[in-house]
Amino acid sequence: MIIFNTVNGFKLTKESAISNWIKFVIHQEKKELGEINYIFCDDNYLVDINNKELKHNTLTDIISFDYTVGIIISGDIYISTERVQDNAIDLNVLFEDELHRVIIHGVLHYCGYKDKTVDEKVLMRSKEDYYLSLRTF
Repeated sequence: MIIFNTVNGFKLTKESAISNWIKFVIHQEKKELGEINYIFCDDNYLVDINNKELKHNTLTDIISFDYTVGIIISGDIYISTERVQDNAIDLNVLFEDELHRVIIHGVLHYCGYKDKTVDEKVLMRSKEDYYLSLRTF
């Protein structure tokens, strides 16, 4: 099950299509869907989580808490829509495209992909680009 929540009034469009796309990605990665909760929030909300849970005092666009067991993908994914908007402007891309990249980024972490080293970042970006190219909405 995929659940979209908001704590900042953000309204995700195309929820059904995005859910189907996420399910497709999970299937392509040879995993199964458990429960993924997306929580859309603002920078302050995410900084607070970052401070309390991870002891980091930095802005970020996404924080994910992975509850995956075996091949069953589950977790909570917090996304700052403010940060996504700023990143979209900085990268000169549409907000929707950057949002979808962040949405699938969290899922790819649950599938086992990392982004700490240069090689891991290259692979992660390649996977993001690939799955973004397969969107049908």
